[in-house]
Amino acid sequence: MIDPDTKAGWVPEAAEESDADGTEDMPLSMRLSIADTLTLGNATCGFMAVYFTTTGILIPHLTGSDETGMARHSAATAVILMLMAAIFDLFDGLVARKLRSSPMGAELDNLSDLISFGLAPAYFVLVYGMVADDAHQRVSALAAIVVLLAVVLRLARFSCVTLKDGMFQGMPSPFGALTVVSIVLLELPFPPTLLAIVGVAWLMVSRVEYPKPRGILAVAMLGWIVAAMGLLAAWAFDAPGGQLLLQTGCALQVVLGAVIPLFATARRVNTFRDNRREARAAQLP
Repeated sequence: MIDPDTKAGWVPEAAEESDADGTEDMPLSMRLSIADTLTLGNATCGFMAVYFTTTGILIPHLTGSDETGMARHSAATAVILMLMAAIFDLFDGLVARKLRSSPMGAELDNLSDLISFGLAPAYFVLVYGMVADDAHQRVSALAAIVVLLAVVLRLARFSCVTLKDGMFQGMPSPFGALTVVSIVLLELPFPPTLLAIVGVAWLMVSRVEYPKPRGILAVAMLGWIVAAMGLLAAWAFDAPGGQLLLQTGCALQVVLGAVIPLFATARRVNTFRDNRREARAAQLP
């Protein structure tokens, strides 16, 4: 996600320009900037993740195909595409801060995030339930709807609420989407998987504060995404220890998703205590 002031705060001085021959150019608001192009790359990755989930996992399951290798390759490809969408989402904000974007940049960002970090992971959860056990199909559909609605509410609130600089309110949708997918790839029993997915959806709409990926944190996030792509590739090509490496990476992602809220809560409690101490000290003669 990006700051509203980076992609929506720039208002062009003129809505239209005229060429030398007197013909009017297209409205400036319809021109795509470099940041907007990266945002559209985000949306494209999300759509292709849905495509590979359908053609490589769902359709073989419905047709009774036993090619588990194809399903593994398609699952890895779908998740790698979601990771690529997260990279596009990270860089479009950085580019927008440096080069500015068109006035419709913020809207493009929200719509693209809805596809890549709302629809794609929710659909991944749905297909997981269908493939794992047909008896869990309805419950997994409900969990997928919860994830999708959580992202919708998360993005809508992001557009309406002004927060203090450097912080998000609620788990960012890219981080939430990758955590949901990691939970599915861990292949835990269905009940704890379902509870964990619903827990992540709750964190996305919660008031827990998360730091924005800037500076060193942005570099660390980029490094983590690239490492995750490597783990998925090793798993897809059945490399020695690939399954263990993937499960380790997924477990780390889930642990990060659980630990950050604890640190945020502890920080809030400490801040509350400090404020009370200051208030008491101010009341003393």
